[in-house]
Amino acid sequence: MKDTIVAISTSTMSSGGISIVRMSGPDAIAIADRVFVAKNKKSLSESQSHTVHYGVVKNENDVVDEVLAVLMKAPNTYTREDIVEIDCHGGILVTKKVLETLLDAGARLAEPGEFTKRAFLNGRIDLSQAEAVIDVINSKNEYALKASVGQLDGKLSAKIKELRAILIEDIAFIEAALDDPEHISLDNFVNKLGINVDKCVDSVDNLLKSADNGRIMKDGIQTVILGKTNAGKSSLLNALAKEERAIVTDIEGTTRDVLEEQINMGGVLLNIVDTAGIRKTDDYVESIGVEKAKKYAKDAELVVFVVDATRKMDQNDEEILDLIREKNVIVLLNKSDMQAVLTKEDIKQKIDCPVLQISAKEETGLEALETCVKDMFFHGNIQFNEEIYVTNARHKSLLKDALESLKLVQDGIEAGMSEDFLTIDLMGAYEKLGFIIGEEVEDDLADEIFAKFCMGK
Repeated sequence: MKDTIVAISTSTMSSGGISIVRMSGPDAIAIADRVFVAKNKKSLSESQSHTVHYGVVKNENDVVDEVLAVLMKAPNTYTREDIVEIDCHGGILVTKKVLETLLDAGARLAEPGEFTKRAFLNGRIDLSQAEAVIDVINSKNEYALKASVGQLDGKLSAKIKELRAILIEDIAFIEAALDDPEHISLDNFVNKLGINVDKCVDSVDNLLKSADNGRIMKDGIQTVILGKTNAGKSSLLNALAKEERAIVTDIEGTTRDVLEEQINMGGVLLNIVDTAGIRKTDDYVESIGVEKAKKYAKDAELVVFVVDATRKMDQNDEEILDLIREKNVIVLLNKSDMQAVLTKEDIKQKIDCPVLQISAKEETGLEALETCVKDMFFHGNIQFNEEIYVTNARHKSLLKDALESLKLVQDGIEAGMSEDFLTIDLMGAYEKLGFIIGEEVEDDLADEIFAKFCMGK
């Protein structure tokens, strides 16, 4: 990494009070000195690290902007390289002018995620922490943010390193004993190995158990609102979104296609799909919407079945029930503010699931829905604690592979296999865990991960 990179690190979508143009690399300070003139005439190369300097950025003989230059010298920086950040005024045009000035002075435009990639390659953070950076940026609720910050802080890394230390110690001992059997004995070692492997299996299994909650915290629950026409599905979506997202009329079949919305319900993200009312229809367009609704219901993690409490259940309701019996279902007995002909007991006789009385129009009963979702997916416990939550699909896959290798070791111990054969699967688990923190990562995988980052990070 001999070149010096530069990028705008703040949003380029709109103007703000200030913008930050970040530069990192061996020539960062020298390049900055070519364009930055401090009011005290002192160059950055002569200044102490982690200091802020007031002055101007000049392009040839023209002043581009009045700025603050933040100087951070290696190795105590984000990338472990020299870094200079230019804090300029927040206009889009002036920010780009500052960037162009630094490019003309010798810097190269950074690729997406290249600053964090350099932090990883220079050993300041491991791969799981690097991935946590983008998760922090993309967090959509408080719990996702806390889980990502915990990973960025190294909680997952510490657990992975602890497991790898156990495995490599046992592997090394076996290899040493095989090389020098006269001085190192493997007598009764298999008992100690079995205890260690059991401990590792339990730890990896616990991490995997956190993955579903972690994924829900990060990505949300795929939720579909189902019901027959005019049951109040669109009114429910509007009530949850707290705005008019769906058209609501008394005309049956108003919703003819799916409408998607992300809703934060008490810290839990619901990826909601409002669907066309399910009924038999000769309308070709409406029938396409009905088929779409059925498809979304099939793939949903949560089905919210809206039932009109003022109308008896009919064949359309029965068709919906047949569609969702094996799913996570919450039935909302809607229009509770009107004269009802259906009761909770009527619904309970047809499907075993939570049944709540609400009025989507009056926006009543929705707090009970929030509690019900938390009970269903988090057993009521959504308070964030110090547990490690696995939120990354790549990590989950590698943990599954590591667990499989560890269970093969357990099987080998039970079958009385020799220690040298056991080391094959021990090493397999060790390597899979290493992929999580980047100890055994290939260049193309690293490139793929960092390509998902935004510019300037």
